[in-house]
Amino acid sequence: MDSRSNETAAARTLEVPGARLHYEVRGDGPLLVLAGAPMDAAAFAPLAGLLASDHTVLTTDPRGINRSGLEDPAQDSTPELRADDLARLVEALGRGPAAVLGSSGGAVSALALAQRHPGAVHTVVAHEPPLIELLEDRDELRKGTEETVRSYLGGDVTGAWRTFFATAGIALPEPVIEEMFGGERDPQQVADERRWFAHEMRASSFWRPDLAALRSAAPRIVVGVGEDSAGQLCDRTSLALAEALGVQRAAFPGDHTGFVEDPGAFAARLRSVVSGH
Repeated sequence: MDSRSNETAAARTLEVPGARLHYEVRGDGPLLVLAGAPMDAAAFAPLAGLLASDHTVLTTDPRGINRSGLEDPAQDSTPELRADDLARLVEALGRGPAAVLGSSGGAVSALALAQRHPGAVHTVVAHEPPLIELLEDRDELRKGTEETVRSYLGGDVTGAWRTFFATAGIALPEPVIEEMFGGERDPQQVADERRWFAHEMRASSFWRPDLAALRSAAPRIVVGVGEDSAGQLCDRTSLALAEALGVQRAAFPGDHTGFVEDPGAFAARLRSVVSGH
């Protein structure tokens, strides 16, 4: 089922102010959007293939990432811009309002979507948004983020990733970091990574949601967290967001990238959450 869905994914483009968005559509049924930032459509393909059996599934490369080109490469990727793009994509399909799963920076995009375009979405599942502004140690975390960006743009790629994982509370052995980021790498991956460090990381991490607007918004807001993310930064930010909104967190399989590690289990849980069970 999932391989056939992946093979028949329809790749399309949409012209939006300042960018040309690549997006993919699978399946038929109620509209479900899977959004990452900086993760692109390919990262969600296995999950999308499984969900396409009973949903119209939309995935996209965020503006400036992979196949979604920019008129101005120096433009920062803000949650507001990405939310506007998601609203335009939903409108282009004519299948809204949609359920939206946003993960990591994509969760920030999805929350901004609920604030700016509440009519485009009926349910937002914000899976591990890195909203450090909701935490008491935000000043220290801001410094860690700035150090990470400074290191990367200064040419110390492995050092930047080392700082990033330490700040995120993710323990990776040094040889793993060197293997992942120290050798010969795919040029597109490097370009997308550089854009994230230079133009996206700060805007997503430092974004402060309008909690009053989200509490009163028409879309249902669900805060998701990985079952294996205990003690990590996004476990803390997810808890802070859920408490601020007065909602319970929904546990999902795996950790921060559980939808990549076990898309089958993640799809089953997402179906349950979106249906309200």
